[in-house]
Amino acid sequence: MEQLRPSKLWKQMPQERRLEAARAFWDDEQSVEQHPEAVAAIAQQLKFRPKSAAALPVERRARYLAGLPSISDLLASRLLVAYHLARQRPMMGRFLDLLGIAHDDGLISEEDVKRPEKARMATAVKALRHEFPAEDVDLYFATLAGQDPDTWSDLTEPVSA
Repeated sequence: MEQLRPSKLWKQMPQERRLEAARAFWDDEQSVEQHPEAVAAIAQQLKFRPKSAAALPVERRARYLAGLPSISDLLASRLLVAYHLARQRPMMGRFLDLLGIAHDDGLISEEDVKRPEKARMATAVKALRHEFPAEDVDLYFATLAGQDPDTWSDLTEPVSA
């Protein structure tokens, strides 16, 4: 699995999952800084004024955002993080537990996370793939590798069975 830029990863996601991510994004207090960029992209696509796009109901903004043909890496990163925090915390927490990394409900607690040993990483990857759907695990690993390649680039390498 190659390391993908967040915008490319976003494009490859199924529409329903993109819609889930967009809903999570609009509901996420940590994503507020990226809301103007999302509103501007929606407004441009619909040929609306940004003020009109911002006034749309959340569900419509989510559908339009999920359907945009392209978005920036920054916006895609925030959408992916919001999705995982809203929908995948059990998987995130389990993976971090397997690696022995301190976390708060799947959110890494430490400021500087050391790169896990390859053997421990391989064991954790195999366990997670056994316990959770492959598409969820793949998306999570690609998101981690995109967010912090220095720590998580091993997740983009194939793990032998």
